[in-house]
Amino acid sequence: MDTSLYIQGFIIGLTLAVPVGPISLICIQRTIADGRLHGILSGLGVTTADSFYAAVAFLGLTAVSGLIISHQIFFRLLAGLILVLVGIRIWMSKPVRIEVSPVHEPYYKDYLSMLAITIANPLTIIFFVAILPGFGFVIGGSTILSGLIFVGGVFSGSAAWWFVLCGLVGSVRSRISSGNLTTINRISGVLIAVFGTLMLLLLLVPDLLPIAP
Repeated sequence: MDTSLYIQGFIIGLTLAVPVGPISLICIQRTIADGRLHGILSGLGVTTADSFYAAVAFLGLTAVSGLIISHQIFFRLLAGLILVLVGIRIWMSKPVRIEVSPVHEPYYKDYLSMLAITIANPLTIIFFVAILPGFGFVIGGSTILSGLIFVGGVFSGSAAWWFVLCGLVGSVRSRISSGNLTTINRISGVLIAVFGTLMLLLLLVPDLLPIAP
């Protein structure tokens, strides 16, 4: 096993996951409102999407990456609209007392919803296409085995971040009152909707720097 390749993938996966953006806010909000495992599974949905894009870019799957990039306006429009709708839903949600253990969304919905949101954001594959040459990788000139090692590193780095982040947030969840949860929902909802709006505005003003995925 090429340890250096795995470590590089781990660093890239961690670097991609750490920045606080709409994805992080959704996972944090779910952790606080529904529990640690809901947040972690949401994060793993993001991790799966990131790993998919890492594989596409690393192995040089030009048919897939070309299709995504050539239709990036549609995907960015879709991602922006989804974020706006998610933000509005969170803002309008009525929190209940955490200790009551209310009915939550199924775990698979947490995972699949974040997988879909992240997949719909083509900025992720653009990130990999831009960053991999900087690490000395020749896109399209790698074996399947080296690709699996690299993608495994990306998955591990991203997943580690979500376990740590949601674990820490979940540890203080029981101390949050319903009133504080309402405030958190309002702030999170507004910020997520703003991120989505900015993503839509970037389609009109492409010269602006894209927001982090």
